[in-house]
Amino acid sequence: MIGLWVVLGTLVLGLAAGVALRARNGRVSTARRPERELPVPVAEALDRDNPVTLVQLSTTFCAPCRHARAVLSTLAERTEGLRHVDLDITQRPEVAQRLGVLRTPTTLALDPGGRELMRVHGVPKSADLLTALRPHLPS
Repeated sequence: MIGLWVVLGTLVLGLAAGVALRARNGRVSTARRPERELPVPVAEALDRDNPVTLVQLSTTFCAPCRHARAVLSTLAERTEGLRHVDLDITQRPEVAQRLGVLRTPTTLALDPGGRELMRVHGVPKSADLLTALRPHLPS
């Protein structure tokens, strides 16, 4: 009987964790990290000519990363003042560590000076991201 309760408890906890992760996937969050110097690969990806650079942090075998790349590149092509860069951090774990990235894909929206405007964990929702970026983009 105790084994049954353990199995049921494990299933309930797993279900709750799955629901929580799914709800957070793709949600735009404002920057909460204190400003600090960016890792070199991220700083080199910035575009001084565009108000916002979307830096997507991906890994080689990440299936959602490919979907995020499609969403972000299409959004950048259609939006003035927005640039998308995909940065593979598979061989550069120190970049993820310095930026506090725990999963891929993670997308950082950065201004030309490298200040983090917002970030998205998981595959972004195009409409939500564009709405959040509007104040930082040209009219």
